[in-house]
Amino acid sequence: MDIEGLQRSILDWYGANARSLPWRRPPGEGRKGPAPDAYHVWLSEVMLQQTTVVHAAPYYERFLRRWPTVTALADADDGEVMAAWAGLGYYARARNLLACARAVRDRFDGRFPETEAALRELPGLGPYTAAAVAAIAFNRPSNVVDGNVERVMARLFAVETPLPAARPELRELAAGLVFAAAPGDWAQALMDLGATVCRPRSPQCPRCPAETACAARLSGAPEGWPRKTPRNLRPDRAGVVFVLRVKGRIAVVRRPPRGLLGGMLGLPGTAWTAEGPGEAEILAAAPANLAWRDVGAVEHVFTHFRLTLRVLAAEGDPEAGFEMLEETSLGDLPSVFLKAARRALGMIGGA
Repeated sequence: MDIEGLQRSILDWYGANARSLPWRRPPGEGRKGPAPDAYHVWLSEVMLQQTTVVHAAPYYERFLRRWPTVTALADADDGEVMAAWAGLGYYARARNLLACARAVRDRFDGRFPETEAALRELPGLGPYTAAAVAAIAFNRPSNVVDGNVERVMARLFAVETPLPAARPELRELAAGLVFAAAPGDWAQALMDLGATVCRPRSPQCPRCPAETACAARLSGAPEGWPRKTPRNLRPDRAGVVFVLRVKGRIAVVRRPPRGLLGGMLGLPGTAWTAEGPGEAEILAAAPANLAWRDVGAVEHVFTHFRLTLRVLAAEGDPEAGFEMLEETSLGDLPSVFLKAARRALGMIGGA
């Protein structure tokens, strides 16, 4: 394989076809020195984990308007950041976001360290994010491998080992292609290639700058790569939540800081289990002794399980220990609870 020719072809393609993203400099500017603010790169990369560019972009812009620097974010109230994160999923990432911002403020005087090794020492920065910030923000020749890059490598070299076992091999292959003269552009070129051309289904091979070098393309069935180990189906869990309405407000609780949706506001309810709660557990979890009305159920899919929540609604005063949330602020709830609240309020004549 002509590595230099392949690199030139991909970078030329990127120069003509790069996506315009709020956090990205135009192609070619990566060779002129570090980005003005690594905070932008880091924030975008954290948000893009487990979500799409289209979904993440408005969150990114809102975060920058509200917390324009990493120090401003570090100084922010935990609850406000958690509420602003609602809808991006994986709330542990929001907690890591705050921990990292505070480490940058306290240990590095509000400036991100420039090397991949130093970045890896920050809370919540795994190998991918550290490599991405080093390459894109500081022009360091780091090996940036996300799911898009894995797919490009798997097809380019027709790697037969299925994912996830193939990841070390794919990382090694990607490392051999890093373009040291413009590592930020190279990393983003591979990401864009995977996102827009070398797509999971229906890859656009005639548009690909690596078409003539791609072993999967030569096989005649490029969509067969990367090879994958069959996944187990998501298990089902069930629970009950209570929507207690009092004069335009609903009763909510602050979830424990650790675990799923940690630190977020939520509706009172039972645990979420495979067998679902019994009647005694439901009665014990009720925020008040009222005539609860069953208003149906909502479903929500998490990464590792599918949840069905039975929704019970009533109007009256809760017992002690509950916060009250204005119905106009339902957007502060994580989406699973927002679905349940809207269902209940729609059934009992609320918002």
